[in-house]
Amino acid sequence: MQSRRDQRQRVVRRLRQRHHHAIPERVAFPFVALFSALWLLLVYVPVAHWIWGGGWLAGLGALDFAGGIVVHTTAGVSALVLAILIGRRRGFPGTLTPPHNPGMTMTGAGMLWVGWFGFNGGSALAADASAGNAILVTHLSAAAGAMAWTAAEWVKIRKPTSIGIVTGYVAGLATITPAAGYVSPAAGLLIGTAGGLVCFYATLFVKHRLVIDDSLDVFAVHGVGGILGSLLLAVFLLPGLGGIGLAEGRTVVGQLAVQALAVAVTALWSGLLTFGLVHGLGRATPLRVDVEAEHDGLDLASHGERAYEFNPMR
Repeated sequence: MQSRRDQRQRVVRRLRQRHHHAIPERVAFPFVALFSALWLLLVYVPVAHWIWGGGWLAGLGALDFAGGIVVHTTAGVSALVLAILIGRRRGFPGTLTPPHNPGMTMTGAGMLWVGWFGFNGGSALAADASAGNAILVTHLSAAAGAMAWTAAEWVKIRKPTSIGIVTGYVAGLATITPAAGYVSPAAGLLIGTAGGLVCFYATLFVKHRLVIDDSLDVFAVHGVGGILGSLLLAVFLLPGLGGIGLAEGRTVVGQLAVQALAVAVTALWSGLLTFGLVHGLGRATPLRVDVEAEHDGLDLASHGERAYEFNPMR
């Protein structure tokens, strides 16, 4: 009996050791370059055609205004599979490395917030009312996501943070992206709030329950947010809630089924192709840097430069 218990504990430890996530600070640059190019051609391009290029998902009536499925679901699922195969950073979860410069993070976040107006508003493909609505809804959803995340952080750990605000607004942006041109500003507030809360708890689940080293929360924020928004879209399309309305003869349940099918197929395609790419490229180039390079940092080890050059003796 004791022997079987020991065996189960060893299996659990092995599984925990294989739960990892998004890959900064440990992946070899040649692999990153090759994987990125092949992923673009083999994962992103087909899914973009299925939904935006008149493909079979578009024929079924799947909707994705600016990339909740095409961008966020593909990237989130692929990042999860990729990081599980690559492995987590050494020391995780016992040693956590906090962001080294929250000020720079906030500065970049402000630029991203404005840039997302082009991302979502530009998906209207015209300077019209749809584009204006998409920009307004995007802004409100981002703000709602930031506030929701901050509130959850305050309740959970009693310390709201600037990094939390940034992560929350990105969750709001990812969640509203598939719906931005189709729903009302009020719906944007609700969708952003849902995104902030759901992604907050998804992040905790991924990091602490699954012990996955999701260093940039790619799956927990972008992936979960994109999937959530793609599903909520079916409800907030209703004219009574300010949406543009469902296609003729389509019910909310029918639209939700189509959205769920699109998400499931995209997730499966992204996961399988990513799995194949990692194993294929692993035969041609190392996937990870060595222990010394990971300790020194990839800025120096892979690119011969530092983020900061500081010499107090000068």
